[in-house]
Amino acid sequence: MATVINMPRLSDTMEEGVVAKWLVKKGDKISEGDILAEIETDKATMEFESFYEGTLLHIGIEEGETAPVDQLLAIIGEENEDISGLLNGNAVPSASVPKEESVEETSLVSNEVTTIPEGVEVITMPRLSDTMEEGTVATWLKKVGDTVEEGDILAEIETDKATMEFESFYNGTLLHIGIEEGQTAPVDVLLAIIGPAGTDISGLKDGVSVSTTSTVKNETTIKKEEQVSTESNTSESSGVRGGRIFVSPLAKKIAADKGIDLSKVTGTGENGRIVKKDIESFTPSIKVEDVPESKTKEIAVFSQIQTFTPAGEESFEEVKNSQMRKAIAKSLSGSKFTAPHYYLTIEVDMQNAMASRKNINALPDTKVSFNDMVVKACAMALRKHPQVNTQWTDAVTKYAKHINVGVAVAVPDGLVVPVLPFADHMSLTQIGTKVKDLAVRARDKKLTPQEMSGSTFTVSNLGMFGIQEFTSIINQPNSAILSVGAIVEKPVVKNSQVVVGNTMKVTLACDHRTVDGATGAQFLQTLKQYLENPVTMLA
Repeated sequence: MATVINMPRLSDTMEEGVVAKWLVKKGDKISEGDILAEIETDKATMEFESFYEGTLLHIGIEEGETAPVDQLLAIIGEENEDISGLLNGNAVPSASVPKEESVEETSLVSNEVTTIPEGVEVITMPRLSDTMEEGTVATWLKKVGDTVEEGDILAEIETDKATMEFESFYNGTLLHIGIEEGQTAPVDVLLAIIGPAGTDISGLKDGVSVSTTSTVKNETTIKKEEQVSTESNTSESSGVRGGRIFVSPLAKKIAADKGIDLSKVTGTGENGRIVKKDIESFTPSIKVEDVPESKTKEIAVFSQIQTFTPAGEESFEEVKNSQMRKAIAKSLSGSKFTAPHYYLTIEVDMQNAMASRKNINALPDTKVSFNDMVVKACAMALRKHPQVNTQWTDAVTKYAKHINVGVAVAVPDGLVVPVLPFADHMSLTQIGTKVKDLAVRARDKKLTPQEMSGSTFTVSNLGMFGIQEFTSIINQPNSAILSVGAIVEKPVVKNSQVVVGNTMKVTLACDHRTVDGATGAQFLQTLKQYLENPVTMLA
């Protein structure tokens, strides 16, 4: 029986997606873990893999097309299977399973009581993101019989947002693994059991789940899947032996698509196995002499392509809006039209800041920008003015007890806001290193959704473009955003004398529902004091 695959929700704010590229075509054989397509969401372009095996019978959304979440994306089934009924009515749920491999399901009843032996801990599939409903075990870093200590990484689990490390909160021996590598299971299904070595856990393995309404597979099916998984792991995922390269099927597929030589990749999986993240982070070294002369000429010709029509001709070119551009338009329009903005501007004497930065950057392996100093000053000012670190809801005003500063970064498709968590506890050099890393990965579309969410205040800096003063739209649910202009050399009055000075204008946009004018002004005064006396930020 064919399986209908719908447009997935790849981020918590995604409402529609664009198929940037199909990596398979109609008629291709599909294996579980194969990358089907690259899908552009409102936050990034992400790879979408198959959780089913079969033949790709139908593509419902072509490359470049946009479709809402849950619209028919593709159909996978048996070769030459009749899917006319699905195309006419799309009447089959996306989780359908071939009849000959159907899974008998047993609903756990709440009045069933299973005694857990003393010292034994039952670990279930964790909810690692707010939208996660199921997870896939990408890699087990421990095997049955291994000693586990609190803080040890048990496995890498692929969620709806990213692949994340899952650590143990218990000490003991790994007695049982309930979900093998590559398998997918809902949240709260049995993942593993940890306890004293030699403990009898046969009663637990037969179906314990924290959620009394969870569904589990019967013992026969589990044993069958464990056998398949064991065979796969033995042949593909056991490390390096006898000169052979061991690599997970998914990593092997991605490497083949990207033309990466696996012999040059260092594996970080168990026993040196190459896994997905190793391929994604691999950067081959390219020498200039390796680039053919014809390619060099092509690049030169491309750069000379005429982008404007000759004088006297009127012409338009329609460029399809990217998912990121649509998301920006939607969020900023919503902010501007719902939050009553007002703006406060103050001019800061940057003479001391310039001298302090010069001294700091004279130290070995140290690099601090003026933007880093602004971020640090904002974080410290937010400590003293918690009213600015708030969020408005119709029922309550939420005061954030933590300070997470978002930093607006321009990317080719628009704008993203990576977040520095707990920025008030970071030093200037830590802020500088983190901002640089986030900015580079933002432009390469390598940020995870978590790294772009959770801000409580935002900084937008156009000073490096020579902009002296501007206003920004609040990045909701924040209550304020700071716009940073360029440092300008100009005549200033000091001690009744006109001298050459260096000043910078900053503008605070506030949501009047949460931040009154006097509060915003006091925040700017504190910010000014920190920037004009940078030594106070080092205390």
